[in-house]
Amino acid sequence: MVSLPHAGVHKISDSYVDDSAAAEPILATYLGIAGYDDQLPDLSPDGVDHRAAIATAALAAMTAAEPADVSEANAKAVFLERVGLEAELHEAGEFHRTLNVIASPAQDVRQVFDLMPTATAEDWAVIAKRLSAVPAALAGYQESLRFAAARGDVAALRQITKTAEQCRTWAGQGDAKSFFAAFAESADGVAEGALRAEIDAGAKVAAKAYGELADFLTGELAPKSSPEDAVGEERYRLWSREYTGATLDLHEAYEWGWAEFTRLETEMKEVAGRITPGGTIADAAAKLDADPRYQVRGKKAFEEWMQGLSDRALSDLRGVHFDISDQIMRLECKIAPPGGGVGAYYTGPTDDWSRPGRMWWSVPADREEFSTWREVTTVYHEGAPGHHLQIATAVSQGESLNKFQRLLTWVPAYGEGWALYAERLMREFGYLEDDGDLLGMLDANIFRAARVIIDIGMHLKLEIPRGAGFHDGERWSPELGLEFLLTRTITDKAHVHDEIDRYLGWPGQAPTYKLGERLWLQARDEYQARQGENFSLKTFHQRALEMGAMGLDTLRTRLAAL
Repeated sequence: MVSLPHAGVHKISDSYVDDSAAAEPILATYLGIAGYDDQLPDLSPDGVDHRAAIATAALAAMTAAEPADVSEANAKAVFLERVGLEAELHEAGEFHRTLNVIASPAQDVRQVFDLMPTATAEDWAVIAKRLSAVPAALAGYQESLRFAAARGDVAALRQITKTAEQCRTWAGQGDAKSFFAAFAESADGVAEGALRAEIDAGAKVAAKAYGELADFLTGELAPKSSPEDAVGEERYRLWSREYTGATLDLHEAYEWGWAEFTRLETEMKEVAGRITPGGTIADAAAKLDADPRYQVRGKKAFEEWMQGLSDRALSDLRGVHFDISDQIMRLECKIAPPGGGVGAYYTGPTDDWSRPGRMWWSVPADREEFSTWREVTTVYHEGAPGHHLQIATAVSQGESLNKFQRLLTWVPAYGEGWALYAERLMREFGYLEDDGDLLGMLDANIFRAARVIIDIGMHLKLEIPRGAGFHDGERWSPELGLEFLLTRTITDKAHVHDEIDRYLGWPGQAPTYKLGERLWLQARDEYQARQGENFSLKTFHQRALEMGAMGLDTLRTRLAAL
């Protein structure tokens, strides 16, 4: 049953978070809302429809609500835009069919265990119950995928086969034990007797369920899918609005992506020339990769390296460029469990701060050598002044933002745009003066510019411009996208292969980094022009972050009022 939200914008928003947490226990764990950590969501069609009904009821209540003040007016605008898009996506059948290699129920069910406390026997008793719930959750997920397939809505073959590979890794069908068996070993010395037996039994059935999901994907769903990866302009526009909170001119964005790529490529050649006189960008990257100054050996050492860099950034920025509380000063850096895509990601703190913000780094299981020149900028992106500072600042605004604004509003163009802007900030603050670290930052930026080009280009099958110097006049395809990243950027090759799979399964998300950064830079310039001699960069940043996340169109309006 959907509960009736209370009157008042903030109360309706808070009620929606509570109802969503009850219907989505994984979300509740992420947000730190107690009472659901032993459960998993109903991923069947009925469960998907129930969550949509929660959104529909809340939208009706919010539409009728009269804001009591400016904060409620702003909160209403954010809520209607965000939850309204959720309703549109459900109506389009997107939540029954959802399957991709990075952010779908297949990954969510596995990854929630990374967020659960493991210090006590009581913690493990909760984990044991959730482990035992994995088979039912994944069986419901199969029902939804089957339901969508009956309507002709099936993920592309690439997403199905790649996700099945992930599932087999987590199930322990390769050379290593299952994720769940390895996770259960963490209970050694904490849980004993009947509880330990319950944990092991839960780990066994969870691993088995992932093996069965893999079999379903390859045996039943894959034959119904198509090798066509492009989603087309109509679906792409819907997802682009979800990820940006704006209605973009996709063709203008595509052209701007090319211009930004060219600008960055020119600067990279200049920096590379200082590193390796007369050499290419690739030559400079090879030289840096071989330089012991930029090398860390071993996953534990790499984890310690990023923790140290993150701690120093927080310490240096505090009180100088940002107001950072003691709670926000806590940021844990961890190597992610194997099996997922390669790359770094962030999970925010809980509302009560019992779990701090965390930066996770997913690396190939066999990798032991790390080149830090590539990754300094990533620490700033995921940590401070990037995602951690941004998200934790919003969480800390309990007196001015409701729970929906603090905890549940995530717009990639706002968040990823800020994090990419944060990398640029660290250069402005003098933290990337080393040419090696600077080349790494520029490569991260040109990689995001390439995402704008390739993501829009592949899904809309656009033509490569004449004079681009890369298959001029041809239409984008996954093969050309991979070739472009491999030949026109110096990103780690293992990462590049995962990236193409990600773009194709997550249409519209990849361009949000650069497009969001573009808006943050424009907004700062506009704010500075309005403030004149009274302009303070610190004040602009603080006020902007304390407003919380929102779509780009809403953000532009809000920032213009500062």
